[in-house]
Formats: sequence, C-alpha cells, structure tokens
Amino acid sequence: MSANAESAPQVALTQDNTANTQSTVNQDAAGRKSSSAAATAAELASTKVKLMAALRSFPDFPIPGINFIDILPLFQDVKTHEALLVALQLQIELSHQKPDVIVGLDARGFLFGPSLALRMGASFVPVRKQGKMPGPCVTAAYEKEYGTDFFQMQDGAIKPGQKVLIVDDIIATGGSAAAAGELVKKLGGETIGYLFILEIAFLKGREKLGGVPVTTLLETDE
Repeated sequence: MSANAESAPQVALTQDNTANTQSTVNQDAAGRKSSSAAATAAELASTKVKLMAALRSFPDFPIPGINFIDILPLFQDVKTHEALLVALQLQIELSHQKPDVIVGLDARGFLFGPSLALRMGASFVPVRKQGKMPGPCVTAAYEKEYGTDFFQMQDGAIKPGQKVLIVDDIIATGGSAAAAGELVKKLGGETIGYLFILEIAFLKGREKLGGVPVTTLLETDE
C-alpha cells in the first residue's frame, strides 16, 4: 500500500474534526448572541416601565378633547434622563442597523438626538424650519393642519451613502418625519429607520414613511 493511501483516512478524519469544531464554535456564538439579545430585551422592558411612570397627562390640551402626554419630565430628573438614553440606545441595537448619522427634528428631536448620537458613535444633524439655518440648504415641504410648512437641512451635512436614523419625540400624522426622510434622500443618505418616543397610532403617520422601519419606544392608550 502506498504512503498516500495510508494517509488518506487520517486526512479525512482531520477534515471531519475541523468541521465539527467549526460547527461547535458557530453554535456557541449563536447561543451567546441569542442570550445577549434576550438580556438586552429584558433590560429594555424594565427601563420602559420606569419611563412610562414619569410621563404626565394633561386633558383638554391644547384643545378640548385632546389628552396631551408630556415627555418633559423624562429630562427633569438625572436618573430618568439617563434611563431614557439607555432605552433609546437599546431599542436601536434591537431594531435597527448602527447609524452613521442621527437626524433630529425641530424642535424636540434636539432634546435627545445629540446625546443619543454621541452614545452611538454617530454624528448629529438637525432638521429645522425654513430660514433658521445659514448657508446653502435643501428644502422639503410637508402639510400641516393649517397649511404647508417647510423643513431644511444644511447642504453637505449628510454624505452620500451614509446610514441615517431619524428621531423625534412623537409621530402623529407623519408629515414632518416624511419631509426629513426626503431631505436625507436629497443629500444622498440612506434612511435606515425612524425612532420615536411616543406615537399617536390612530393618525397612522407611519404609513407616510415609505415602508422604512419605524420604532416607538413607549406605548400609550392615548
């Protein structure tokens, strides 16, 4: 029998052992990833309970029949503010790709957008009402209950191909969020998702966002 023939079973055995080892490594990695995701989800759920308890409700504001949910208490206590940022970061990690840029809408998106961007290692870009920012800007229109309004973003604030997450405090009709998405597109960015603290679900605002993933941090019955 030749030397090559004698070594063939040993080669096959070595290949089988290598395949089995790789399979075990892959299974262990998948198990660790699953456990990590479960732990993240559990931490997020616990944090959401604390945040919900901090919200305040004001009936008949700003007009009769409207029950206004006030998010400002989330920022008035240091621990609650930190919990909000942690929850938003966990929500992104569970629901979205890692963004290159976080875009915050005028004006309450500015309350948490910059801090969240810093935590995520992303840049922050504001969207403002027309005429509020210097230099060349791109513009997008959106409809409000009393007419048309305009959002702007500074030209060059987003680089072509960058992945963008758009954030705001609440999604209602979805018009302003859709306008922000249009601005991102005009600058060559890719909107990978929208993230809101609250949603007025019956207004169906997410239907205007072109099928892009939409995540709401907290849920209320209002």
